[in-house]
Amino acid sequence: MSSQKQSNSRSGSTRREFLKSGTLATGAAVSGMLGARVFAAGSGTIRVGMVGCGGRNTGAAVQALTADPGTRLVAMCDIFMDRVKSQRAHIRQAKGDQVTIDDDHCFAGFDGYKHVIAASDVVLIANAAKFHPLHAMTAIQAGKHVFVEKPHGIDPAGIKLMRRTADLARSKGLCLVSGLHSRHHTGYAETVQRIHDGAIGKVIAIEENFLRGPYGVIDRRPGLTEVQWQCSTQYHFRWLSGDDVVQSLVHNLDRASWVMHDQAPARCHGLGGRSSMTEPIYGDVFDHHSVVYEFADGTPIYAFCRTTNGCYNEYSSLVLGSEGVADIMQCRITGKTNWRWTDHCDPYQREHDVLFSAIRAGKPVNNGDYMTRSTLISIMGQLSCYTGQEVTWEQVNASDYFYPPQPEECHDAMEPPVQLGPDGSYPVPKPGFTRML
Repeated sequence: MSSQKQSNSRSGSTRREFLKSGTLATGAAVSGMLGARVFAAGSGTIRVGMVGCGGRNTGAAVQALTADPGTRLVAMCDIFMDRVKSQRAHIRQAKGDQVTIDDDHCFAGFDGYKHVIAASDVVLIANAAKFHPLHAMTAIQAGKHVFVEKPHGIDPAGIKLMRRTADLARSKGLCLVSGLHSRHHTGYAETVQRIHDGAIGKVIAIEENFLRGPYGVIDRRPGLTEVQWQCSTQYHFRWLSGDDVVQSLVHNLDRASWVMHDQAPARCHGLGGRSSMTEPIYGDVFDHHSVVYEFADGTPIYAFCRTTNGCYNEYSSLVLGSEGVADIMQCRITGKTNWRWTDHCDPYQREHDVLFSAIRAGKPVNNGDYMTRSTLISIMGQLSCYTGQEVTWEQVNASDYFYPPQPEECHDAMEPPVQLGPDGSYPVPKPGFTRML
C-alpha cells in the first residue's frame, strides 16, 4: 500500500515528590473556576502567553489570536532571548495591536515558563517535549487554561504526570487542549466515522508512514554552551525530544488508535538504528524506526518513520479492511464503498477555535484521555526500538522510567546528560544491550 501521500492541510524536589504533592487539587482551584466564569459572557480580554518560541508555537500564537479578537499576547519565553524578540516581531506583523508584549515580559532560560504562566490566562506550550508535562501541570495548578503541543511527554513518568494534569484540569474546570490536530480535522473525522460505520468492513490491518529527511538541521552557532546547542536543535536529542516515533509518528498512532475506538495496543516490537545521519548535528537520535503493534484482538499496526536524506518519502495513514481501504489523510475510501471528502479544513486553526470558544462559553474541553494514550503508545514503540525487546502496554503503563535529568532539575548552567563520544559523534542506544524498562 505504498504511494506518495500528503495531508490535505499543510501546514530541590524530585518528580516522584511532585507527583505525590497534595497541593495539586487545592489553592489554585478557585482561581481556575473564576477564570472560566470571567470569560463566559464573551467579554473581557484573554491574556495569552507562549512557552517556547519556535516555529510551531509561533504558528499556535497566531492561530490563538485569530480564534478570538479579544485575545492579547502578553508574555513569551524561550531558552534564547533573540528568538523571543524575533518571533514577537513576526507575530506583531501578523496580528498588530493584539501583540502587547513589552521587553519586561520577554523571558529567557529554563525558568522563563514560570513568569509566562503568572502573566497569562491561557498558556501555549510548544517547547522541548521533555518539559510539556511539568509546564502544563504548573499552568493548571495556577488556574490557567492550556494548549500543549504533541508529544505530551517523552517517557512513562512524564505521561503519568500529564494524566494527573488532565485530571486536575477537569476538577478545576479548566481547558486542556492537545496539539494532536488530526482530531480537529473534519475530513479525517468523517473518514474515521465511516470506518466505524462499516464502510470498509472489518479492520484487518493499519499501515502508518512518516518518511522524510532530517528535521530542523542547523549548524552550531559560535559561543553556545553544550546545553544551549542541544536545546537549539532539540529534535535531535533524546533527552529533550524523545526521538522520532514519539515526535512524529505520534500523529499516525493517534489516528490508528482513533480508528480502533481509542484502544491501546496490547504489545509491540520495534526495529531501529542510525545508518547514515551520524554527524554531531544529528545528535543522538535514530534515523529509522519500524514498529509492529498488536491489539488484543490481533489487529496489527505496521508503523514506519525515517529521517534520512535521499530516500523515498511518504506521510500516510492507511486502514485495510475486509471490504475496502481507507486513506485517512486523503479522506478517501475505495472498495465496496467509494467515497471522498472534498471540503477544506485547517485543523491547526480549528483546535484554537475550539479552545477559545470553550473558554468564552464556560464549557471546558479536555483532551487528556487520547493525548496521553496516543503519546504513551508512541513511547512504547520507541522504547522497543531502543532495547530490541517486546514491550507490552501493561509494562509501559506500570513503568516510572524517565530520561534523566528530571525536568524540574534542569537549569541554565547545567551540563547535558549526553556528550560527544571519542569518535566525534553522540552515542546512541544499542538494541539488545540497552535496558530501559
